[in-house]
Amino acid sequence: MDLIPTPEQFTAAAANVFDRLARGHLADLRRLPASIVDEGPQRTVYRYAGGGHRAKAGASPVVLVPPLAAPALCFDLRRGCSLAEHMVASGRPTYLVDYGAIAFGDRDLGLEHWVLDVIPKTVAAVSADAGDEPVQLVGWCLGGIMSLLAVAHDRKLPVRSVAMVASPFDVTQVPMVAPLRPLANLTGGRVIGALSGLLGGAPAPLVKRAYQLAGFDKYVTKPYAILRNLDDRDFLAQIEAVDRFMGGMLAYPGRTFGQLYHRFLRANDLAAGAIDLGGHRIDVRGVRVPVMNVAGRGDGIAPLAACHRVGELLPRAAEVRLETAPGGHLGVLTGRSAKRTTWPLLDEFLDAHDRRPAQRHLHAVA
Repeated sequence: MDLIPTPEQFTAAAANVFDRLARGHLADLRRLPASIVDEGPQRTVYRYAGGGHRAKAGASPVVLVPPLAAPALCFDLRRGCSLAEHMVASGRPTYLVDYGAIAFGDRDLGLEHWVLDVIPKTVAAVSADAGDEPVQLVGWCLGGIMSLLAVAHDRKLPVRSVAMVASPFDVTQVPMVAPLRPLANLTGGRVIGALSGLLGGAPAPLVKRAYQLAGFDKYVTKPYAILRNLDDRDFLAQIEAVDRFMGGMLAYPGRTFGQLYHRFLRANDLAAGAIDLGGHRIDVRGVRVPVMNVAGRGDGIAPLAACHRVGELLPRAAEVRLETAPGGHLGVLTGRSAKRTTWPLLDEFLDAHDRRPAQRHLHAVA
């Protein structure tokens, strides 16, 4: 909107303010209809309704895998900016695993619970529901990492491919984290370990503040951005949807948070491709299925170099695609431009691995 608004801009801005005040919202925040197909500890598996869209011949079922601590609605942010809605409209059988809220009583759960139990059982349930078809996993951030680790641990899982979005494998390439590693190593992780033990993990408000810190510049300039775009209904709707997402942040279980801190932050184990979880040595270098990782150009949590490190860790994978798209950590997954950038990349990758095995290729797009 111009400094001195045009009559059209003023009218649009006034209408947006009125609707926000009168209706309470501008965004269409209705969740996509879905039914439960499987349940277990920290696992509710949903199948999205087709919504009248024609099924795509030969399409493998897709399982959307969220990270821990972030609400599963990351894949269904709002109508028009919902990856789940896009997948359903494309005719793909689309599923979601939701971990639910984390309580103090879950503090002893480690990352292996999700890697060795939740994700494999989700894959088995979806495959059975889809007529014993192998699935394709699509994970955001830690959800992508956990998906790849699950496949690395059990090569017999009925998985055709793993697509990741904003999944970092080398924390030394994360600007906001790299300066903290020497301090963490100096204290031996004892301070954070004691705090997480006392609190039972990382509380939801702390997780929310960490996300805001990662995008501090946008967080500080948000009021100005809203005023500057008061006539842009879609922009305001996206802000509203992101606010709802941020308000739904969940806690990390104590043991899981400790593993992320010690194994991911301090030791940077994933950069070498292997990690010890629950008495199991999991090495992603044994993964044979096709893999993709899409990095956001403006992502402060999982920048390009941190995400694309995985390309050096998968010598046996049938294919490795390293892609980039506009957006920050959430924006690259479900921002307003994602439907024209990230989602076509996912479509192409999933289409390529619906039926036929792929030859090994390594794609790196700057």
